[in-house]
Amino acid sequence: MTSTIVPGGYGRAVRVKAGESVQVVNTHGTQVVDFWAIRADRPEIAMSMQHSRIPWRNLRPRPGDGMLDEERSTMMILTDDSSPGVHDTVIAACDPFRYAQLGGAPDHRSCCGNFNEALAALGITRRAPVPAPLNLFMNIPWDADGNIEFLPTVSAAGDSVTFQAEVDVIVIASACPMDIVPINGPGG
Repeated sequence: MTSTIVPGGYGRAVRVKAGESVQVVNTHGTQVVDFWAIRADRPEIAMSMQHSRIPWRNLRPRPGDGMLDEERSTMMILTDDSSPGVHDTVIAACDPFRYAQLGGAPDHRSCCGNFNEALAALGITRRAPVPAPLNLFMNIPWDADGNIEFLPTVSAAGDSVTFQAEVDVIVIASACPMDIVPINGPGG
């Protein structure tokens, strides 16, 4: 099994063939990981949270759930989750506009930037916008009125999720650099 370390605040992309698995480990337990998959043969087609939530009938994926693309085909299946299962499928990836709204520095790293950098490292340029991620380990609770909160992750060191590819994909993981709202725990 090949291992790829994603440094804090950065992203990495890896190719995963159909039938292979990819595991994302929350090494320190306080890190949110923005996670995407795009088709290896058609990089403009991405894993889609809005399409995936329909068969889940839930806002969070559980083991056995398929990750669908924009054409409603299963790209990956969540096969194992050793975390409390608190993941987010609603919040967009952080970007320079979000950091500007929050008063962050103009050169603040972002998950959208990490997505594009990680793909560029594999020689891939996408013309489409950065898709909505599956925010692994991100704690965004909601209430009956639809109000949401941005809270620290409840994941512990060593918690992991595993996905099996149903088609050849490129997965991208960004160790979210958010340090302004408390999603990555105290102090970001």
